[in-house]
Amino acid sequence: MKNPFLAHTTPDGRVQTILEHLEGTAGRCARFASGFGAEEQGRAAGLAHDIGKYSGAFQRRLGGDSIQVDHSTAGAWECFKRGLIPAAFAVAGHHGGLPDGGGKGDHPDQPTLFGRMRRAEAGRLEPYGAWEKELSLPDAPLPFQPAGGAEAMFFTRMLYSCLVDADFLDTEAFMDGGSARGGGASMEELDQRFQNYVARWFPPKGLLNEQRCALLRRCVQQGEEQAPGLFTLTLPTGSGKTAASLAFALRHARTHGLRRVIYVLPYTSIIEQNAQVFRKMLGEENVLEHHSGVLYDLAEEPDPKTVRLAKATENWELPVVVTTAVQFFESLFAARSSKCRKLHNLAESVIIFDEAQMLPLPCLRPCVFAISQLVKRYRATAVLCTATQPALGPLFREFLPGRPPVELCPQGSYDDALFRRVTFRREGTLTLPQLGERMNALPQALCIVNRRKTAQQLYQLLDGEGTFHLSTLLYPAHRKALIQEIKQRLKDGLPCRVVSTSLIEAGVDVDFPAVFREEAGLDSILQAAGRCNREGKRPAGDSIVTIFRGEEPAPALFRQNIDAGRHALDHADRPDSPEAIACYFRELLDLKGEAAQDQKRILALMEDTQNRFPFRTVAEKFRIIQEDTRTVYIPRGEGEKLVAHLRAGECSRALFRQLGLYSVSIRPKHFVDLDRVGALDTTLDLLPDDSAILTNLSLYNENTGLDLNPVPKTLIL
Repeated sequence: MKNPFLAHTTPDGRVQTILEHLEGTAGRCARFASGFGAEEQGRAAGLAHDIGKYSGAFQRRLGGDSIQVDHSTAGAWECFKRGLIPAAFAVAGHHGGLPDGGGKGDHPDQPTLFGRMRRAEAGRLEPYGAWEKELSLPDAPLPFQPAGGAEAMFFTRMLYSCLVDADFLDTEAFMDGGSARGGGASMEELDQRFQNYVARWFPPKGLLNEQRCALLRRCVQQGEEQAPGLFTLTLPTGSGKTAASLAFALRHARTHGLRRVIYVLPYTSIIEQNAQVFRKMLGEENVLEHHSGVLYDLAEEPDPKTVRLAKATENWELPVVVTTAVQFFESLFAARSSKCRKLHNLAESVIIFDEAQMLPLPCLRPCVFAISQLVKRYRATAVLCTATQPALGPLFREFLPGRPPVELCPQGSYDDALFRRVTFRREGTLTLPQLGERMNALPQALCIVNRRKTAQQLYQLLDGEGTFHLSTLLYPAHRKALIQEIKQRLKDGLPCRVVSTSLIEAGVDVDFPAVFREEAGLDSILQAAGRCNREGKRPAGDSIVTIFRGEEPAPALFRQNIDAGRHALDHADRPDSPEAIACYFRELLDLKGEAAQDQKRILALMEDTQNRFPFRTVAEKFRIIQEDTRTVYIPRGEGEKLVAHLRAGECSRALFRQLGLYSVSIRPKHFVDLDRVGALDTTLDLLPDDSAILTNLSLYNENTGLDLNPVPKTLIL
């Protein structure tokens, strides 16, 4: 018998034929794509992706020849000829990433899809015709007719996700058995575990807990009654929003056969908190926490549980995933396979956008478009969950016409007065000495300001024990330790006065009797109020949130938010009323304008008829975090050992993830100032671009973090 065409070989001599690999990949890819009606498209992409390996050149390469072989273009060309354009893109990019489409005039040497197709048309590929003796590609009509380039690109990226995940999994299964993957309990079992956990809350004690339990029961009922779609869950702080949203998600997924629950949150601090709660409720084997700060150590004989979780970060195959908005949305507009592998697992999911008011304004339109696509085409349910619902109705009407969001707990379904735990006061300008005097007169108080410089200055005016400063000038591990100490002092009734930037407003579960908030956007003010009398143990009249104006002009970054916040406060009786919140977001969106909601013109690029399907261009431009910052690693505590490993020549993703807990992100001017005074080591070859190690540790203060105004050593007297 003639030697078979091979796709893979192992060091111990086992072989996998191309046909075996194509059929295995096609089966997986079809199954993944069936979640959004594209089973045959998936099968075609899976069968076509490695057709180029039928060439003699690739077989020689597999045998040991040191030659480069383009095996992706052949399968893309076969799909292209049959009009399977999304599959052609997916196959062309299954190793190197999705290419830009380009245009029909592209030169054969250009890396665009049209360029590569012209190269194939000109016969410039290694002969691979033997594939036709072993298989044929099926007809694969699209499951729907895309309404424009943006929708077509979204579908192509989802199909690409199916292919690259299927290809990887089939190869992994052959090479090492594909162990320690997947699993997790069914939605039926998870729903039952959740109900067993919350059963201890019944019968509720006190009016507040009665209301929380009533909201939870309502969300369970809504999960059964509502068909998959777009929802809002607008509940005040302290109403049990996290548990209520999970109750809806699990019962909704169980009722409608959806496969997983995905929580999307703005900050890693919130993720760590929520993920821990979910693990207690549902079992740690069912919950994946995925963000830049989480690390699954695979260095030395990791246990199967750790391996399973580490692998699950690649494709989100566990039943409950908790992640960041950065990870979620940047993946939806990515071009690389490592970013896109997980996307097909968003189909047939319940996706909770917690703190939805924090969807990033500079890319708000693309984000709302992506949410709308998942609901419209991919059988996902999306829930915008917040205490201050942004005014996104017009955008959703544009991208999801005829399907307005349904509020799961509308006004009237709960007693809003029960959750009113604070009294707001507006004051004029307060100087730093005045703020310091007011803070020092209270045993426990929190003041939130807009600038890191202001936070450091106010901290110096606080007296006595139990004074704290929190800002991003402290490295994350340092902040985390201080927050734990703050929580303990509050719990023990000890003196505790804290000055912080806005980082404390979301995801930091603290309870102060008094809060001062420098003027900001109304959403920030209400988040700050959530740190006051959080547990409702004191009368609202004794729990004062003071809104004041700082001495310095508002930072340009916050100016429009502050102006919109003032407008709302001037036109409403209460800052936390639905009328005030609606007024604020309408005013903010009007002030910013439509162009500000898509600053990089992502949607316009996706609809560009001159450069069809600009996948690479979009991926490069779409960024949730727009600010230009540089990283300084602080060799203190465990950070000292980690920096020593780096200096010793160690370089790994795991090391840099750990180092991230000992890093401070600063503006370029601050970086230059530190470098000018000789405080930074930027010479280490292993350091990423625009990063450095702090060498003068006197510029990192135990209380206030990295010095904002470094002085040269020769000037220190």
